[in-house]
Amino acid sequence: MRLSRLVNRFSLIRCIALSAVALVQIAMVSAQPLERVVEEVVVIGTLMSSDADRLSSTTIDASDMRSRGAAHFEDVLTAIPNVSASAGASRQRFFQIRGIGERSQFIEPINPSVVILQDGVDISGLGAALTTFDTTRIDVLRGPQGSIMGAGALAGLIAAQTQTPVKQTKASLAFGLESHGGERVEVVGNTALTDTLSVRAAHQTYQSDGWIDNTYLGVSDTSNRDESTTRISMRHSYARDTVDVGVTRLSINNGYDAFSLDNTRETLSDDPGEDSLDFISAFMRWRHEGAAHTSSLQVSRVDAEAMYSYDEDWSFVGIRPFWEYSSFDAYDRTVKRNTIEWHLSPSEPDTTDWIVGFYGREEEESMLRDYTYLDTPFDSANHADTAAVFGQVTTALDDTLTLTVGARAERREVDYRDSAPVSERFSAQYWTGHVSLEKQLNPESTAYVTVSRGVRAGGVNAALSSTLLALTDEVAVDPYTDQTRFDEEALLNYELGLRYAAADGRLSTALALFSMHRDDQQVKGSLVIPRTDGSTSFTDFTDNAATGTNRGLELSMIWQASQAFQVAASFGHLVAQFDDYTNVDGLDLAGRDQPHAPSWQYRINIAWQISQALSASLEGTGRDSFYLSDRHSVQSPEADLLNANITWNRAAWSVSLWGRNLTDELTVTRGFGTFGNDPRKDYALEPYYQFGEPRTLGATVSYQFGG
Repeated sequence: MRLSRLVNRFSLIRCIALSAVALVQIAMVSAQPLERVVEEVVVIGTLMSSDADRLSSTTIDASDMRSRGAAHFEDVLTAIPNVSASAGASRQRFFQIRGIGERSQFIEPINPSVVILQDGVDISGLGAALTTFDTTRIDVLRGPQGSIMGAGALAGLIAAQTQTPVKQTKASLAFGLESHGGERVEVVGNTALTDTLSVRAAHQTYQSDGWIDNTYLGVSDTSNRDESTTRISMRHSYARDTVDVGVTRLSINNGYDAFSLDNTRETLSDDPGEDSLDFISAFMRWRHEGAAHTSSLQVSRVDAEAMYSYDEDWSFVGIRPFWEYSSFDAYDRTVKRNTIEWHLSPSEPDTTDWIVGFYGREEEESMLRDYTYLDTPFDSANHADTAAVFGQVTTALDDTLTLTVGARAERREVDYRDSAPVSERFSAQYWTGHVSLEKQLNPESTAYVTVSRGVRAGGVNAALSSTLLALTDEVAVDPYTDQTRFDEEALLNYELGLRYAAADGRLSTALALFSMHRDDQQVKGSLVIPRTDGSTSFTDFTDNAATGTNRGLELSMIWQASQAFQVAASFGHLVAQFDDYTNVDGLDLAGRDQPHAPSWQYRINIAWQISQALSASLEGTGRDSFYLSDRHSVQSPEADLLNANITWNRAAWSVSLWGRNLTDELTVTRGFGTFGNDPRKDYALEPYYQFGEPRTLGATVSYQFGG
């Protein structure tokens, strides 16, 4: 099996490499003198535009999303080095950067390790909301971004930006079909109402049967996707002021029926679950460019209601009479989040640039759990208020050396209660920041060194109280009964970076070497409690039980071989290990890899502009195997995927043919390994897997009116 995988990987890489060589030869023949072709990219989500020169980041633009046929951020994940995701839901909506990040959510509120911003609106913990329709770009910032988001962006930050209105009257209509019963319809309209006011409206419906067959019910859509995205925005520009207003409305009604007792894409559930999200976010941003200073004020609101439920036994009543169990688990969660953020900076910085700001957030999260083994539903409410001040200064020490210092001080007050009953009220202060030195080595090369500190806030262990309430007869003495709280985790990141941009614009490269040291590491333990009927309860909880080191590198390259050919490549290497950790079962895991931390990832993408109307791309991505949890040794296997795209544009028409995972590689997005769930095997312990997307082919046709 190992030899077969090596042969397959060699064949895939050889195919891409031979294609690259062929394109290079053609490119050298047709090469012309080029002005700066590789465009300079300004990374969004940072405090200053120059911050992109001092951090490791990847930009996914609209063309990347189109070439993948992307409907959600998960569809472009494999293009980003040292970034992965976990499912256990209808989509991979829990993200990890450099091996750090949440892998699931059940009872407790999430204190994020990866912050998600959409148009500056904090949608962290709501990864299902990252639909890509009408999105211009998504920037992923790796490493702690504490100066930007405080006690949240411990691992990094994902920043998405949607289309803003333009001063044109135009509209577009698009239709798409894809494998597994997939279809989409898109409508976009943009107009200038006055010389200073423009508006835009965009709507998409996306549907798919999914790739699960429920053989017991005789249907193939129990893991369907039914997602609609509506965005309305307005821009008012006058004199020195710009006002942006945006509203996003999502209606996601996805099914969830992913795990099979036979570890196939054929399930036996008699009561499949759902993974739905009713979401609305709104923001208003006012930017004033004065003669001396520029100020920016943004207020935003998020209202979300999510339902996550599943058939816990993954089977049907009667699969093994008198031995089976049957249960259903449902989590109805409501999130309300109000945020205000203000920035002030000089309008025309000289050798010294600076920014100061204030941030405030009020968040309410309530949850109702309806579970077969609970006599009454379990409910909880978590209220968290956050206030922070932050600032950053960048100054030139000489003609080639620049110093940057940023810091953020934050206070968070938490009030939690549930029906267990558990009641916790506490406050905490956090500080985060970074220091960077940037050196201009020559006109084409720069180097930087950064030391940054990140924090993940502490919180309440609600899952334990819920489970122990349900299983009072099974748990006689439990050492975790009083463990209702966990503390903050702190991380120090040391990073060295090199950047090169050729004078002729043909080649740009970036290399980042990092070493991150985690103290009081928050780890997800898993408590397995046998029930009296022979089944088991599987409960996650968080504990400050470890220290760890995450080190590695990220390398990216864009080569514009000619006007017609571009080669983009990236590589990530990660060694993420526990330094000191004994898990809930008493197993010493010191020296073992942390979960969801593949040791290598790569991407090679070849784009060819065949003619003015026709373009094509071929892309290969891959990653190493990795542990799915620190409780067991079940792994997601190595994976090498091949994607391709052909696009034809003529006047107002556009036709795109795309394919993801063309070799139909079997991937795993979630797994368990420490309990048995099959009564036909007397509930013997065995691994269970949730499988990722199989080969998917699609086509999209669009027509643009006006513009």
